[in-house]
Amino acid sequence: MTSQKITAAASGTWKLGDRTVNRIGFGTMRLPQHGEALAPDAVPRDRDQAIKVLRRALELGVNHIDTAAFYFSPLRSANELINRALAPYPDDLVIATKVGPGRDPSGNWLPHATPQQLRGQVEENLRQLGRDHLDVVNLRIVGTDSLADRFGALAELRDAGLIRHLGLSNVHPHHLAEAQAIAPVVCVQNMYGIGASPEQEEFLRVCGEQRVAFVPFYSIAGSGRTAGAPADDDSRVHAIARLRGVSTAQIRLAWTLHRGPHVLAIPGTGDLAHLAQNVAAGSLRLSEDELAVLDALADIPETLRSLMIAPRDAPPFPITRP
Repeated sequence: MTSQKITAAASGTWKLGDRTVNRIGFGTMRLPQHGEALAPDAVPRDRDQAIKVLRRALELGVNHIDTAAFYFSPLRSANELINRALAPYPDDLVIATKVGPGRDPSGNWLPHATPQQLRGQVEENLRQLGRDHLDVVNLRIVGTDSLADRFGALAELRDAGLIRHLGLSNVHPHHLAEAQAIAPVVCVQNMYGIGASPEQEEFLRVCGEQRVAFVPFYSIAGSGRTAGAPADDDSRVHAIARLRGVSTAQIRLAWTLHRGPHVLAIPGTGDLAHLAQNVAAGSLRLSEDELAVLDALADIPETLRSLMIAPRDAPPFPITRP
């Protein structure tokens, strides 16, 4: 079995509200450009190549795409690419977007949106995607201040039918509790991967208890963040990857998915081969010994270790021995 034949269905499924998605999705942050994402002078990616990647993602079973109106390079917008590549949209496709941050036409960051400005951001996503409603809108914030007024504004748009489900991004546990008192939250998007803080480990557990999807960003890039995956990695990750005959990025993605059945991965790429590898990582079943090594590297306390088991009928990932 090769990665080209493995689909996102091998990762298992989770429900975002009333929408069922495969646990391996696709993030579009890096799709509009080469090199570092969100850089004002980023080199735009070839449009035809980006469209091929999006269409191939759906062919590989991806039905959860993460985007934002502020994902753009000088010539390319992630939302425009999604619209061009995938409309008319399949019934099972869930497109999640983010509001809160904004960038001016030159790519420079603007102050985060006020409650009054959030409607305009929602409408801009609707226009760019060519839709009359958004499947999931995540409110992204910075800091620890109350989000009640901003989340309340989105809840009103949900009641008006412009948004189907609401989520949060870059938040703390008290934000989830605050938002849940206003309207249901289907997902939390936070920075997470091997080496995440104990606070994020606990937050992941809390989300699982509440049946809220936990959607990590930078799960491969880690400290590389918008610049992408670091060139080097820990020797223990390399050792497991070599034994499995896969990449360290695939090991990192697989470990993330093993953290709980409510964890959804959204790795992004503009490369067809990397896309197939990312999707294939959803079928990689790590052994208890491998998980113990990676948990130790991630400094996971014994009390927070997940014993998530992949679906029994999912095909196993090929293991090649040196």
